Formats: sequence, structure tokens, C-alpha cells
Amino acid sequence: MSISRRQVTSAALAAVPLAFAATGTAQAASRDRTLYIAGDSTAAQKYADAAPETGWGMALPFFLHQDRPVANHAVNGRSSKSFLDEGRLDVILAAIRPGDFLLVQFGHNDEKSADPTRYTEPWTTYQDCLRLYIDGARAHGARPVLATSVERRKFDAAGNALPTHGDYPAAMRALAEEEGVALLDLQALSLALWQRLGVEETRTYFNWTATEQDNTHFNPPGAIAVARLVVRELLRTRVLRPRDVCRLDAEIPTSWITWPEAAA
Repeated sequence: MSISRRQVTSAALAAVPLAFAATGTAQAASRDRTLYIAGDSTAAQKYADAAPETGWGMALPFFLHQDRPVANHAVNGRSSKSFLDEGRLDVILAAIRPGDFLLVQFGHNDEKSADPTRYTEPWTTYQDCLRLYIDGARAHGARPVLATSVERRKFDAAGNALPTHGDYPAAMRALAEEEGVALLDLQALSLALWQRLGVEETRTYFNWTATEQDNTHFNPPGAIAVARLVVRELLRTRVLRPRDVCRLDAEIPTSWITWPEAAA
């Protein structure tokens, strides 16, 4: 992570006019407010060549009214660091507007200590990277939201669902409290969900096929279940209001999930 990127973010914060909050609030009240997602493969849009693998971000719009559109910028294999280094946060910040939301979920790939392009240490560089997302959103009048990483499917011999993300969720929780940012604790909620479902039923939520046993990525039922957790947390933390959401307790047909052809 380069120092210059932090300097750019700090400069952007300093450039916010004094009247920005008032004008931004008025503008946001008169238009749709977009929920941007910065994250990894568990949230990302999938394409026809990856079906039935499904990111939870693909199911999120089913639970939101049309005036709360979703802009899913999550990308396979990215960490909080590599997403920054590739300029992907810059792309979001060029489009985001006052009153919008930036939902940030990283951790799966930050854990990969053998890959210096992605690895971050939970209590130092991971938190440093996440601060850039928080600062960037706030500099543009948008609301940052942090989400701990959704859990993998892992059970011990006694059938207990096991955590797999080490200190990363705790580091994000601490940062959210320090920065006064809404936190969606997907790690704790998904771990509890996998425990309720059990060893066998959880297979029907992950990307298990005739040729693959994937305990990290979801199929349509799993993506829908996690998206429902996300929206419930957005309500609990008062990021969204009840009038912003729909179908929260309804059965969502898996046929609503589609996989477009990848862009050329």
C-alpha cells in the first residue's frame, strides 16, 4: 500500500466544501441512492462460464426497492490491498455521490500470507487499507459500511461449524467501533446459519457440483440466504429503513438468478 494513495484521500477530504453536507443531503433526498459493493468473489457478479457459482451481491437487488440500486464492484480474488492497488476504489469514488453507500467486505484473500500482492496483517495493514475506503466514501458524502467476511463451510468431527478467518473479523469490528462505522457482522451470522443448517444441508448452499466441492463460494440458494442476512443487518444498523427493502421474509425463486455472458 503506497503512502501517496493515503495522501490523495486526505487531500480529497480537505477539499470538501463547508456547505457540502447540507447540499449533499438535499441532493440525496431527491434521487435514487446507490449501494456500491467493494469486495471479493463471495460477493461478486458471476458469468455464464462460472454457473452455478453465485455471489451474494447478485441476489441483493431482490430485497431492495428500485430506488436503492446496487452497483456491484466486487471482483474474484481481491483483497482490501489489491483492490486498492488496482485502482478499483478510485473507479467507485469517481462515480459515488452524496447519500450513496459503500459496503466493504474483504478478508478471504487478505489472509493469503504467501502472496504479497494481497496479504495484509489484521491489526495493521488490513485496518490501514479499510480506512481508505472509509475516508474515500466520507470525502464524497457517501456512507461507508463494513461487513466481516462471510464464513466458509467447515465443520469438525462433532458437527460444529468452525470459524476460518482468524483475527480479520475482530480487527474489522474494532475498526468499525473506532471509526463510528456501521458493521454488518456476516462472519458471526453466517457461522450461526451454517451451524443451524448442519453438515449435510449446508452443501446445498455452496457450489458443490458433480466435479467440484467448493466450500467457499455459493450457489443460488446460498447467495440468496447471505443477501438476506446482509439486508437484515442493513436494517438493524439503520443504514436502510424498512421502506427501502422488500421480500425480506418471502421465498425468492432461484430462477431469478441469471449469469450473463462475460463482457468482451
